[in-house]
Amino acid sequence: MKIRLALAALAALTFTAAAQAPTYKREVPAKLLSQATITEDSAVKLAMKAVPTGTIKSLELEKEKGKLIWSMDMTVPGKSGIDEVNIEAVTGAVLPVQHEAN
Repeated sequence: MKIRLALAALAALTFTAAAQAPTYKREVPAKLLSQATITEDSAVKLAMKAVPTGTIKSLELEKEKGKLIWSMDMTVPGKSGIDEVNIEAVTGAVLPVQHEAN
């Protein structure tokens, strides 16, 4: 009985971890990540507030115009192209969303 409970608990933990794994393409250099005060998870939450119906297709941590930026390409149902959401990785400021048509 104890073995069954342990296996069930392990299966639940494995399923939970798999369900939480990002489903988007990631490019997050360790050197830049060490400079970010805003976590990837926080940046994703901010991006989802900016584009609530969007789905993140790719995420990148990059230096842009001297600032460290979390940059996310998002698709939106019923809209062609992508919305690019940029979050400052040090301050958490959400920059204006830019639409890029196909």
